[in-house]
Amino acid sequence: MNENKKFDFVIYGATGFTGKLVVEYAMQKYSDNTDVSWAIAGRSVSKLEELKNKMNLSDDITIFEVDSDNQESIDNLVNQTKCVLTTVGPYQLYGENIIKTCVASGTDYVDLCGEPGFMFRIINECSAKAKETGSRIIFSCGFDSIPFDLGVLYVQEEVMSKIGKYAESVRGRVRVMNGEFSGGTAASMKATMSSLKSNPELINVLINPHGLCEGSQGAQQADDTKPVYDDELETWVAPFFMAPINTKNIHRSNKLMDHKYGENFLYNEMWITGPGDEGKAAADMIASTNPIAGDDVPAPGEGPSREKRENGSYEILFCADVDNQVFKASVAGDMDPGYGSTSKMITESAICLVKDVKDLEGGIYTPAASLGMKLVYRLEANAGLTFKVE
Repeated sequence: MNENKKFDFVIYGATGFTGKLVVEYAMQKYSDNTDVSWAIAGRSVSKLEELKNKMNLSDDITIFEVDSDNQESIDNLVNQTKCVLTTVGPYQLYGENIIKTCVASGTDYVDLCGEPGFMFRIINECSAKAKETGSRIIFSCGFDSIPFDLGVLYVQEEVMSKIGKYAESVRGRVRVMNGEFSGGTAASMKATMSSLKSNPELINVLINPHGLCEGSQGAQQADDTKPVYDDELETWVAPFFMAPINTKNIHRSNKLMDHKYGENFLYNEMWITGPGDEGKAAADMIASTNPIAGDDVPAPGEGPSREKRENGSYEILFCADVDNQVFKASVAGDMDPGYGSTSKMITESAICLVKDVKDLEGGIYTPAASLGMKLVYRLEANAGLTFKVE
């Protein structure tokens, strides 16, 4: 059914800050690629036309007028594309109608969602239907959680190639982080905190690293909410504010891949601050603040300048501990994490889903469990990410 649709993917939210970056990347990489067809969508036709003119998009780029509260407009979009790529968050406020329409119609879907409560509900309500219709839904196709989810997979495949089994423990260590964080991430956190008032049971999902594993509970995980000294790396590490969503996605990946990392897999994600008293002081400072809770966080639709995006970067170290050995690999990105790199990652995820994993069955997935090493290769070839063994 999907094969007869006109477009490979449609960018919904194209006139928003991140959406524009996705459009720019699609134009640069795929405007002359006759094998990839795409279109743009948003609430305002006039703003979409203005975007086309400003970016000198081809007249052939189709515009869809779509409102997340207007079912007819959603149906029109979903009926014409193999995959919906949406940057319109918070998804718990604006994503439900679109995602459920994709599930019902067998259409693929990728987003930037890092909202565990919403993800938990959609997984529980829609998994069976997605399997029935063949719809492939992939949450968290941006900085949360692709570099982390695929970084664990990458180091695990290296371990398997060397010793014939996977490690039951991996430490994720954020080594470099230059750039601003997404205003959408901050808005999503605020929406999640607000939803706790009407649904206090949601706290059980938020605090549980296995909260997205559909009832499957693994081993007790190490506490990553306080500064600790990493003896093996000889450095202090601090809590990393995205660990709660990344950890949930990584454990869900393990579950979806039949627990290939082990039933008692341990994952611990923290931020390297350095050795000695200075490292400890930095770790204590980070632990006492929330970088996406302040007043200076960009609002949704706002973001850093092109110069800041292009001068940004990140690097994450993954240490797999097994049989008294440590195997290391790293993932690095060549732009700021929240905008520049994220816009490239979600675009490649949509194309990888439609082009490279046609045999993937319907369901609600993580990037590693659905796209895996095929997405690693795409990101290295096109999107400025580097995966390497250390």
